[in-house]
Amino acid sequence: MSKEMFERGLKIRKEVLGSEYVEKSLNAADDFNRDFQNLVTEYCWGAGWGRSALTRRDKSLLNLVMLGALNRGSEFKLHLKGAVTNGCSREEIKDTLMQLAIYAGIPAGVEAFRLAREAFAEIDKS
Repeated sequence: MSKEMFERGLKIRKEVLGSEYVEKSLNAADDFNRDFQNLVTEYCWGAGWGRSALTRRDKSLLNLVMLGALNRGSEFKLHLKGAVTNGCSREEIKDTLMQLAIYAGIPAGVEAFRLAREAFAEIDKS
């Protein structure tokens, strides 16, 4: 594992998802999933999110479409909150979910909108 790539990924992961969430995930890692947490940090956040051709905002919107299309509810809500952190407006997220529904199917859109409403309610509470 590249120490530099891991550190870059850790910084980005904390900036997008929040230090508290990331620290909780890393501190909860055990012998079984520690290597996986390191892979996520280095590969997804360092090698993927660390690239510069797309903005974090763009990557957030893309992630919402992919996670919604794949029906990954927990990750979708987490990344919706990250999208807000990355400057995406509710209107932009709504239009992104409309695209998801058109190209990935109405059932995926129904679920994505349901999850988005839950995530926005959680954001509004905090």
